[in-house]
Amino acid sequence: MAETETPTAEKKQRPILPFLRLPEDPNDKPYLYGSKCKQCGAVYLGARMACSKCLSTEPMDEVRLSDRGELHVFSIVHQSAPGIPVPYVAAIVDLPEGVSVRCNIEGVEPDPKNLRFGMPVEMFTEKVHTDREGNEIIAFKYRPVNSGK
Repeated sequence: MAETETPTAEKKQRPILPFLRLPEDPNDKPYLYGSKCKQCGAVYLGARMACSKCLSTEPMDEVRLSDRGELHVFSIVHQSAPGIPVPYVAAIVDLPEGVSVRCNIEGVEPDPKNLRFGMPVEMFTEKVHTDREGNEIIAFKYRPVNSGK
């Protein structure tokens, strides 16, 4: 009977979080977006209804956030939920717009000697899961910027 069922909808890529944008044009890179207050210029990760700096409730401008930042703080996780490989690097990355984002750092051995506060990192995306409808779930992560880039 499965062969006679109606065809399913086209499979898509879906962001794991609402502030990750996956452009439809394959030539455009995925990016994080934020909200910028029109009154004071404060920038926040994702959509905001009001500014916590100046308390303005005027609609904010959407801004594309940089894909490069600096490692602010990190922790090497050695114990996690079942099915999550350990160890891994959990971190907070500061972006030039004044926004900080929680993320994982990959592309480096999870050892403190390989990481330093202030080191430049860049965002990348990858498929981390497939949902029940067959859509690819895309997450963002950061990795050290190669000195040759």
